[in-house]
Amino acid sequence: MCLLLAMAGLVLVVLLSIAVGSKQLALPLVIDALLGRGTANDLMIVQSLRLPRTLSGIAIGMALGISGALIQALTRNPLADPGILGVNAGAAFAVVVAVSFFGITAISGYIWFAFLGAIVATIIVYVIGSMGRTGATPVHLTLAGIALGAVLSGLASGLTLLNPEVFDRMRGWNAGSLAGRGYDVLIPLLPFFALGLAGAFIAARPLNAVALGEDMATSLGANIGRLRVLVVLSVTLLVGAATAAAGPIGFVGLMIPHIARWIVGPDQRWIMAYTVILAPILLLSADIVGRVVLQPAELPAGIVTAFVGAPVLIMLVRRKKASGL
Repeated sequence: MCLLLAMAGLVLVVLLSIAVGSKQLALPLVIDALLGRGTANDLMIVQSLRLPRTLSGIAIGMALGISGALIQALTRNPLADPGILGVNAGAAFAVVVAVSFFGITAISGYIWFAFLGAIVATIIVYVIGSMGRTGATPVHLTLAGIALGAVLSGLASGLTLLNPEVFDRMRGWNAGSLAGRGYDVLIPLLPFFALGLAGAFIAARPLNAVALGEDMATSLGANIGRLRVLVVLSVTLLVGAATAAAGPIGFVGLMIPHIARWIVGPDQRWIMAYTVILAPILLLSADIVGRVVLQPAELPAGIVTAFVGAPVLIMLVRRKKASGL
């Protein structure tokens, strides 16, 4: 029942995402335009501008939400998130390097830099967080991720400020925005989103065993080494593609898996199913709010998710049970 309500909520948010903008459209007009009826102007606004942006938001929201659920389950860290653990920053820094030093401006070119940055950041954070006698605790990983993210964000900002042309090209992207994302951005990334989501759902069942501890998971037949590789590859594909498309958007992967866990409990298969629906709802809602609050200008969706996500992070840190899943 809750899953059906979530799906209905996604449909409503999709319609609102298409209806809200510099020119407001009534929902009946939106539905007519989606069916190919209406004036040429309405068809152009809906089918050429807002529908591609909305579909991009759905794909990017799914990717960010699922990657957060994967990282939280593998590390048993309720504070884990691609943004907090520096994965977003790694991908974003690599894209800035691609644009600044190699003059690459097409997504087909810098997507590979985003993947490389994401996987290198993931490895560095895990290595740093594993140092010491207590190993890779949630707090260690979180601190390592925040530190690495701050360093990489600072370096990326420095590179963009040194080159006015790169700064002009990257300023909107760095804030995490869905504005202007069309089929030319979405279609090349669909295979990477699909592979990442497939890997996530394959990993869901063995991740349930990991929640019992690695020794117990191994005794139940889970191959921990293979599972880690699968999760890292899936997170890299999802975060790399999402960051290449819209820039670094944080907190979606932190909040949504927790909401899903509150609804369905610890089963990762159901958490993944709800996350796939709830994460796009959050990102599209943030995008809608961003279009409304500063009209006629727009506030990037990444800034809106940060306003919502920061209090959630503080709440989770203050919880006594925020030490593991």
